[in-house]
Parts: sequence; structure tokens; C-alpha cells
Amino acid sequence: MAADAPGQDPAGEDARIASLEERIAQAEHAEKVRQGTQVQQADDGSRLGNRVLAELIGGLAGGAVVGGTLDYFLRTSPWLLLAFLGLGIVAAFRNIIRLTTTKRPDR
Repeated sequence: MAADAPGQDPAGEDARIASLEERIAQAEHAEKVRQGTQVQQADDGSRLGNRVLAELIGGLAGGAVVGGTLDYFLRTSPWLLLAFLGLGIVAAFRNIIRLTTTKRPDR
């Protein structure tokens, strides 16, 4: 009955397979050293894009919250909301222009 049981051969691991795995590990290590270990990080473009998106959303949301709150308390609906939304958009675009404008070095 013991012969019918599944499992590995009692002879042990094949020396050729162990040698192949060792050579593969050495080759992978050599390739990593040759290429240099690089961890993919966010590049400047995606960081700038995320910052621009945050400025747009923040300007709109901030203007809407301030305008809506003032409209609620002063009962001037929807005029202050519209005014502060406009100011939020202007502030957002001003910040985006400030972010994307690079200063040229003086000659």
C-alpha cells in the first residue's frame, strides 16, 4: 500500500535540476547588476498632472463651499455661490500657471 501513495521519489533531488536553478539565480543576479536595480517611481509629468488636478478640484470645491455657506447664511442664493465659484476657478488657474511656468536663468 505504501507504494501506491503519491509523493516524491526517495532518491532525492536531481543534481542537474539543482545546478540549473543555481545557474538561473546567478544569471538573474548578474542581469540585475548589469541593468541596475530600478524601482519605478512617479515621473515629473505624472506628479505635475496630479498637482494640476488637485488645484482644479480644490479651487472649485473651495469656492463652492465658501459661496454656498455664505449664500445659506445671507440668503442670497445663488449669487455668492456663482461669484465664489468664479473666484475659485481664477485662483486655480493662477496656481496652475504658477506651477507650470519655469523661470529662465539670466544670461
